[in-house]
Amino acid sequence: MFDRLAALEDELASIEVRLAEPGVFADQEAYVALTRRHKELEPIVAASRTYRQARDDLATAREMLVDATGADKDVVRAEVDDAEATMARLDAELKVLLSPKDPNDGRNVIMELRGAEGGEEANLFAKDLFDMYQAYAAREGWKLEVLNSEPSDMGGLNEVTFLVKGDGAWSHLKHEGGPHRVQRVPVTESQGRVHTSSATVTVLPEAKEVDVQIDPGDLQVDVYRSSGPGGQSVNTTDSAVRITHKPTGLVVAMQDEKSQIQNRAKALVVLRSRLLKAEQDRQASELSQQRRGQVGGGGRSEKIRTYNYKENRVSDHRVNFTSYNLDKVLQGELGDVIDALRQDERARQLAGD
Repeated sequence: MFDRLAALEDELASIEVRLAEPGVFADQEAYVALTRRHKELEPIVAASRTYRQARDDLATAREMLVDATGADKDVVRAEVDDAEATMARLDAELKVLLSPKDPNDGRNVIMELRGAEGGEEANLFAKDLFDMYQAYAAREGWKLEVLNSEPSDMGGLNEVTFLVKGDGAWSHLKHEGGPHRVQRVPVTESQGRVHTSSATVTVLPEAKEVDVQIDPGDLQVDVYRSSGPGGQSVNTTDSAVRITHKPTGLVVAMQDEKSQIQNRAKALVVLRSRLLKAEQDRQASELSQQRRGQVGGGGRSEKIRTYNYKENRVSDHRVNFTSYNLDKVLQGELGDVIDALRQDERARQLAGD
């Protein structure tokens, strides 16, 4: 491990020299790659240097402990304990930092939300989730772009697809995929009874053309007239696009743009991302046959998180996380929930899961 750490420290020093060169901005793509790698290496090198310092301190303290007496011996023994504790902590931290990175780290994120069980109430909940992610993205300084949306009759969302661009978007949002359950009194309920409904969230890493090659001959492209709630005409031209990937049966439809070309381009972005995720899931399933899909059936019994309005409670069932600030979470304050999921991921990495 220490040979690898030494090599990474040399790499960081080399990158810092290159970033200081006057012409570094001439090639923006190379500059972005350098700064991204610099950001990856900084915490590793910092932890490595602190570890080496703690190791040296431990060696010195152990030498002093041999000749120490009385109160001095207690002081030196405390220094030994501190150094050992620091080394143990940093050893665990370095194992995580040096563990294989998520191949999607650094990618933008495509999210798809759909109302599932619960009729129109599920669609209204899907809209609430979209507003929550939109507010969270704004808090994180990310850019959110709606690719496609299908409003429901009462102002909810039958489905919505959007792209989130920004540093750390994938690492923060990748755990959001799955069925989300809501427990509340719907606006359609006249007797004040609490109903349980659900919406599904799918999280995809944005795929570039170089990541996924699509044979145009594998695509069936249909165009049609876009429409809004209740069949109300939105466009008078056939600008909506539906692309079917014949080898897999995946279907992507886009209608938000007035241009058929724009809708086709957006549909291909989503299709590539679905194909990339499908291939990554296939590879992962070969390593773990117990891997479950994100969306499931969207049923009320399947859920990763519950939003209970009466108790102002949000619970993530994967990490036994519960807080009573649902109102703030829905306003985009998702930090505590996301942090709990990321800490769980780190713990599993340390355990080798």
